[in-house]
Amino acid sequence: MKLRIGTRGSRLALAQAEEIRRRLADTGVEAELVPMVTSGDRGAPISASPSGLKGLFVAEIERALRDGDVDLAVHSAKDLPAEEEDDLVITAVPERASPLDVLVTRDGELRPGAVVGTSSLRRQAQILRWRSDVLLKDLRGNVDTRLSKLEEGEVDAVILAAAGLLRLGIVPEHAAPMSVAEMVPAPGQGCLALQARTSDDETRSALSALDDPESRVALEAERAVMHKLGGGCALPLGAFAAVQDHRVKLIAIVASPEGARLVRAEVEAVTAAEAAERAAAELFAGGAGEILAAVRG
Repeated sequence: MKLRIGTRGSRLALAQAEEIRRRLADTGVEAELVPMVTSGDRGAPISASPSGLKGLFVAEIERALRDGDVDLAVHSAKDLPAEEEDDLVITAVPERASPLDVLVTRDGELRPGAVVGTSSLRRQAQILRWRSDVLLKDLRGNVDTRLSKLEEGEVDAVILAAAGLLRLGIVPEHAAPMSVAEMVPAPGQGCLALQARTSDDETRSALSALDDPESRVALEAERAVMHKLGGGCALPLGAFAAVQDHRVKLIAIVASPEGARLVRAEVEAVTAAEAAERAAAELFAGGAGEILAAVRG
């Protein structure tokens, strides 16, 4: 049995897919990488995807999976739209890497008036909540591109996912992890989602050895609350779940992009679905619907 792994062709995506290839090899399953270029990699506008920003990075890979050109796909879980298709399934979620964001500065300081580069509404809103004295600059591109723009002085700081830095083996000189109290991560951040055809029992069986139950439950809770909030697009929402003492603890936030309003829910429940239901109810009761409607509008 030799599996074909569909992946984006970026350095980070290839590192993630290679990690899965090695782990499959440890279980006796041979696999090869099949790199692809997605609409998002080509710079397509958000309007090009029915699922918004997230769909730009997965549509071509999912199409190849459906067509039988690859047997599984390795995704950064935070790139997957909230809606799942019946013919494709997240078969395994390996043990999660750090879900945290990291603030990387050029010289170790974030001074008043510093320019922080990020294109994420979630990150913009939250950093303005605790540092209203900084300026924001829309900054896109892969990890290497953003770090280069920091080094060149285009910005004074960038916010990156800790998991991405770890998987690329990059250790910036001035990097400070941000706690969940400061910056609630994107739903699924730090998780890899291994996707297969629902009907492909052989591949699903091979992938089952890589599944980490607690990471899977956490991802299910975060994706469920995202789904309830209509998070198919790039929205200023964060969610982080963890399993502790057989209970699911979930923190979720919705914030206005300028940071003026932030609604936060912290719940715990027996199941991922119940935790998401409670968190969504608290967020809507606090006015999350109005914030999201204004962003979409």
